[in-house]
Parts: sequence; C-alpha cells; structure tokens
Amino acid sequence: MSIIGKVESLWRYPVKSMRGEELDETFASYTGIYGDRVFAFRSSANHKGFPYFTARDQRKLLLYRPRFRNPDKAAKPINFTEAESKGANPLLANLAELVVDVETPDGKKLAIDDPVLIEMLRADIDPKHELTLMQSQRAMTDCRPVSIFSLQSAQQLAEETRTLMDKRRFRANVYVNLTSGEAFAENNLVGRSVRIGSKVVISILQRDSRCVVITLDPDTGEQAPAILKKVAQAHDGMAGVYGAVLVEGLIRKGDSIEVLN
Repeated sequence: MSIIGKVESLWRYPVKSMRGEELDETFASYTGIYGDRVFAFRSSANHKGFPYFTARDQRKLLLYRPRFRNPDKAAKPINFTEAESKGANPLLANLAELVVDVETPDGKKLAIDDPVLIEMLRADIDPKHELTLMQSQRAMTDCRPVSIFSLQSAQQLAEETRTLMDKRRFRANVYVNLTSGEAFAENNLVGRSVRIGSKVVISILQRDSRCVVITLDPDTGEQAPAILKKVAQAHDGMAGVYGAVLVEGLIRKGDSIEVLN
C-alpha cells in the first residue's frame, strides 16, 4: 500500500449539469456521492440511452445554482450513526427530504419543480426540447458513481492550451493533489482500488471520456473549444477517471489516498 496524494476538494451536483457545491465532507455510497445528481431534466429530443437535458443542450444550465432546502438532511443517510456502530447498511436518500431550490442567473429563487424554471431553461433553444423533471435516490451520473480528477491534469491542460484552467470545468466529485506531481497519473489507477481516508474504498474502473461541457466556463458559459481539441489530440479524448464504491463511508477534505493493490 502506498499513499499517492490527498483530497484537495469534494463536490456534488444536486441537479445534473447545474452548478456544483463544495463540501468539507461527503458520504460515498454504492450509488454515488450522497445528494449528487438526484435531480435531472429529461428532454424529449434526446435519445433513450441518454435522455438528460444538459449543458450540451443549454449552456446557461451551468449558471443555475441549486441548493438543498434542508442541507443537514442532505448531508448523509439518516441512520448513518446507527449503521456505523452496528455494521448495518445506511439507508438510501429519503426523496421527500432532498428538496432543492434553484437560484437563477438573474438572482431569482425557484423550487426545482416550479414550471417557471422549465420555461427559463427552454429559452433560446430549439423548441423540440420538451422537459420533464426527474428525481432518483441514485446519482444520475453519465457513467460510474464517482469521478476523480487531479489538479496536476488541470495544470497540464492549462499549459498545453495556454488557457486559465478552472478545475470546475471537469465536474469531478473528488479533486486530488497527487504527491508525484505527475499530470494524468490517475490513469495509472484504472484496474486498481484506492482507500480514501480511513474507510472508503473505490475501485477505479475506467478513464473519463470527455465532451463539449469541459469547454464551457463554469461562471459564464463561454466556450473555449481548444480544451476539448487538446484532450482529444493529446489524451485520447479522456481526462480523469471513474470509480465504483466498494466500501461506503465518509470522505473528508484533506484525506489521504492510498493504493491497495
């Protein structure tokens, strides 16, 4: 076993493709980061395999800021303490308690299910997008439950593209600071397992195939096509890795990361 770095920051995204929120600690479950992507919008214009309405369809989605109305209840399972002490399984999220309000780019506050919000999201796009709200106890991720990205990879891409690189473009759950200082070293973890902190074990399953979303500035929605072009040309179209949780538990900012096998 060897320590390869530390958790630099933790993020979750209550509504798929909307702005994320930084956390000091988070509960990593088999189904994903607790409270992550529990809401999404489905578009009638997108195919059944990927029905989600995302920033690929409407860049302004990134400018909407969702917040849980009851943040304490959205932090971890309600039976977390009992489960930890007795070795029981933590309960899945109670959807009735995971209520989200959304702050719009112009500062309005709307409930996630307010029809006015849908009309705002559909503004200035092809009218073929008929939207319906989705809610799930499981994170509605693109691929695997947890995404990991290193600061070193972000820095190398900044140098390669001569672009100021905000790590938030990559919408990871766990941003890591690698001891080696080597960019894209997270690729070497595919097929291996890591322990984060004292308990959580994640199996790293595959690299993260990237799309146009990484070209969008998380604060303005403005596009920088050179980023995706460089990822495609120099990094096989991939940046960061995906994993599945093998042992559930809390992850905290600053936790060490060690390779188990």
